[in-house]
Amino acid sequence: MINRALIRTKVVQIVYSYLIDGDKSIDTAEKELFASLEKSYELYHLLLLIPVEVTHLQRLRIDNARSKFMATAEERTPNTRMIDNRFVAQLEENKTFSKYIEERPLVWNDDTNYLRSLLDRILSSEIYAQYLEAEDSYENDRTFWKNIYRRLIFSDENLGEILESQSLYWNDDMPIISTFVLKTVKRFEESAGDEQELLPMFKDEDDRIFARTLFRRALLDSNDNKKLIEQFTRNWEIERIAFMDIVIMIVALAEITSFPSIPLQVSFNEYIEIAKSYSTSKSGNFINGVLEAITSLLKKEGRLEK
Repeated sequence: MINRALIRTKVVQIVYSYLIDGDKSIDTAEKELFASLEKSYELYHLLLLIPVEVTHLQRLRIDNARSKFMATAEERTPNTRMIDNRFVAQLEENKTFSKYIEERPLVWNDDTNYLRSLLDRILSSEIYAQYLEAEDSYENDRTFWKNIYRRLIFSDENLGEILESQSLYWNDDMPIISTFVLKTVKRFEESAGDEQELLPMFKDEDDRIFARTLFRRALLDSNDNKKLIEQFTRNWEIERIAFMDIVIMIVALAEITSFPSIPLQVSFNEYIEIAKSYSTSKSGNFINGVLEAITSLLKKEGRLEK
C-alpha cells in the first residue's frame, strides 16, 4: 500500500528533521521514519473504519427513535437500508481489519461530532436519495460508500483538521491514502466474505528496503551531496536557498546514485513534485536545473551510469 511516492516524501521529512535537529542517531531517525510509515498505514485503517462507525451511529439513532413513548409511524418502521448495508457488514467482519483494529487504539470516540455531522450530510444528500431508489444489491451497497468517500468525506476540510490534531503526518498523507481507501472499496467482492484481502503495508520487501536504503544513503552522503549542490549554486548565496530545497536535492541525489535501475527522469519528476508541495513556487525549476547539472558532471566523471 505504501508506495514509493509516499516513501520519498517521508524520507525527505525525516531527513529534514534530522539535519535541523542534529542530536539524533541515524538508528533513532530510521525508527522515526518507519514509525511515520506505520502511521500512514494506521490512517488507512482509520478511514476504512468510518462506514462502520457511521452505520453504528445510524443504528443507535433508529433504535432510540423506535423506543420513544410517542414514536411516529416513520420512527416505528424506519428505512433500514443503510444499517443493513452488506459492504459495511463485510468490512466490519473482515478478519484482517478486525485484528488490526483490536491491536491498536483506533477509534473515532473523540470525534463523534464529526461522525454525527457526516451522518447528517449523508442522510440529506442526493447520494443517499439515489441509494434508496436503487436496486437492493451488494454492488449498490458498495457503490454507495464509494460515492460517500469521494464526495463527502475526502472533500471535507474539517476532516483534515481533525486528522492533523491526532497526528502531524496525517493531513499531508490524505491525498495518497485516500486513493488507497477507494482502491480497497472497489476491490471488495461479496464472495470473499470475511477473507477479503486488504492492502498490505508494503507491496513487497523491495519497498521496505528502498525506504531504509534511501534514508541511510541520504544521511551518510549528505555532506558530499551538499558540496555538489554548492558547486552548482555558486551564483547563489547558500543561506538564501530554502533549506527544504537543499534537503530535497540531497535525498534526490542519494536515490540517483544508489538505485541504478530507477530512470533519472523518474527521480527528477518525483522530487520536483515534492518541492511543489513542501517548498517555494520556484523550487521545482530550481531543483530540476541543479540536479541536471550535477548528474551531467557525474556521468562525465564516470560516477553515474544512467
